[in-house]
Amino acid sequence: MSSQDEQFPAETAAAAAPEAAAADEGMTWWYRWLCRIAGVIGGMSCAFAGLWNCVTINPLNIAAGVWMMLNAFVLFLCEAPFCCQFIEFANAVAARADRLRAWQKAAFYCGMAVFPVVLSLTLTTLLGNAIAFATGVLYGMSALGKKGDAISYARIHQQQKQMDEEKLTGSLEGQA
Repeated sequence: MSSQDEQFPAETAAAAAPEAAAADEGMTWWYRWLCRIAGVIGGMSCAFAGLWNCVTINPLNIAAGVWMMLNAFVLFLCEAPFCCQFIEFANAVAARADRLRAWQKAAFYCGMAVFPVVLSLTLTTLLGNAIAFATGVLYGMSALGKKGDAISYARIHQQQKQMDEEKLTGSLEGQA
């Protein structure tokens, strides 16, 4: 049995793990795809804006541009590993990224997108990192969970109101 044959069971198990992790978080298939597409588009915007940002003589703009291109690489690596087929460890990194919780991805992507803006506040860095930041926001919204229906909120509100009235009448009877 070759080492390549031994890798396939591990890869299929790693491919099944993200599905289970996403199901545990309650993400629907279309929202997962929306987050992935936003990540790919955010990576493209970071790459183009980062390259454009590097065409200057200001060292902070160059540093922000390099960081933006690094952001693009990480977004492509985590959200679309098929774009990085020439990199040997791309599937392993993508599998690890898929095992992260939604709030962890949200914090990571938003933090990655804010750093170049703090480094060099220009229109190019703002617009280039906006979609990458939006990807983090989408993951953050999925971490919050689904919104409840109005009926259950009305029941909860009514129960709290009854409890407050019972406490109020109980305290008034105790004083009399």
